[in-house]
Amino acid sequence: MKLRFAPSPTGLMHVGNARLAVANGLFARRHGGKFMLRIDDTDVERSKEEYVREIHKALEWFGLGWDEYMRQSERMERYHLAIEKLKQSGRLYPCFETKEELDFKRELRRRQNKPPIYDRAMLKLTPEQRAEAEANGKKPHWRFLLSNREMKWNDMVMGPCRVKLTSISDPIMIKADGTVLYTLASVVDDLETGITHIIRGEDHVTNTGVQIDLIEALTGQPNKIEFAHLPLLMDADGGKLSKRLGSVSLKELREDGLESKAIVSYLARLGTSRDPQLLSIDELAQDYDLSTYSRSPARFDIQQMLILNKKCLHTMTFDEVKGRLPSSITEEFWNVVRPNIDILSEARYWWDLVHEDIIPEVEEEDKPYLKSALDCLPPVPWNEETWGQWTSALKEISGRKGKALFHPLRMALTREEKGPEMKGLLPLMGRERVVRRLQEAVTH
Repeated sequence: MKLRFAPSPTGLMHVGNARLAVANGLFARRHGGKFMLRIDDTDVERSKEEYVREIHKALEWFGLGWDEYMRQSERMERYHLAIEKLKQSGRLYPCFETKEELDFKRELRRRQNKPPIYDRAMLKLTPEQRAEAEANGKKPHWRFLLSNREMKWNDMVMGPCRVKLTSISDPIMIKADGTVLYTLASVVDDLETGITHIIRGEDHVTNTGVQIDLIEALTGQPNKIEFAHLPLLMDADGGKLSKRLGSVSLKELREDGLESKAIVSYLARLGTSRDPQLLSIDELAQDYDLSTYSRSPARFDIQQMLILNKKCLHTMTFDEVKGRLPSSITEEFWNVVRPNIDILSEARYWWDLVHEDIIPEVEEEDKPYLKSALDCLPPVPWNEETWGQWTSALKEISGRKGKALFHPLRMALTREEKGPEMKGLLPLMGRERVVRRLQEAVTH
């Protein structure tokens, strides 16, 4: 068994890409197969090395790794051998229409209430007409002649699938400038590298029908590869996943402080009948099962992913995170804030909030209470018992309890409604800083 993840390096790797990388990688591990990383970089103009590096970094961050590696840009010779074979068999044919001519044809068919598919006019081109076109400087693009039948396969997720090839335009395989397009290059690579299973998005179903036809044209064996199409992602409310959310890059998530274990754990169960659970790569692979996927669109809820991320952070020691934190952050501070952060970058925020000057946000009616709090502030040294001693004294003096007792103090000292426990923050702030903040709150 061999699977592949084949991203195009034309942009940063995002959530949708990551889901497919996880699916292919886990399925390969589950069945003791190989996992290939293939960089689909035939689009020379849009492909960039910085995106290739980010793809490498993302997979390594996830802990997926890969057993084999290849780049399409290094395999042009293999594509041209396949192209010659298809030309010889009559399955590739040259077309000389311009983009404007093709647009006109499509519009005309729409007005005639006909499906806007290519009319195969160039199949009727005589050798003399072709020679004349080339003599006039025209360069053809090449289309694959689809079979006039229905392509069927048993999808590992979607079940029985069928694509009527007669309702599809013969796809362009080679552009006029000689660029080999995805459909052909991908099939040649899959066949020559021994790919046995392909897991990809539901939006590829029609393309799969075309590729099975192409596989048969090249090998005579249409069932050489098994396919699984994962349902597309929706947002948490059941609407189409927005480009903004769907294109969140892994680079952004990594820089924001999300943990790879949380992301992989969430994506591995997204769209299945199983609840997300914080597990290692090996644990996720042990019971990874395509039969658990629903055929309905999956709801991508970033809040669920953040819940997993929070759980992940709460188990991490200072030694595990200190290399990703500002050098000034101490183990004592980490242990105080760890239970109350959703992403690692929040630790930096709380460090700055504890140590830098702030403008407190307090209600006017709370200022006399805060003046009392300042007057009965315990002497140093401070520890985790200090907060309890202070608030107990204030309760006796003011008669306040519950939120009325604690909330004004938190707002005066942190400006935040919620956060790490004050019994831990108070010693970190120190008495001098607490005095300044209370004085500012009373006089502001």
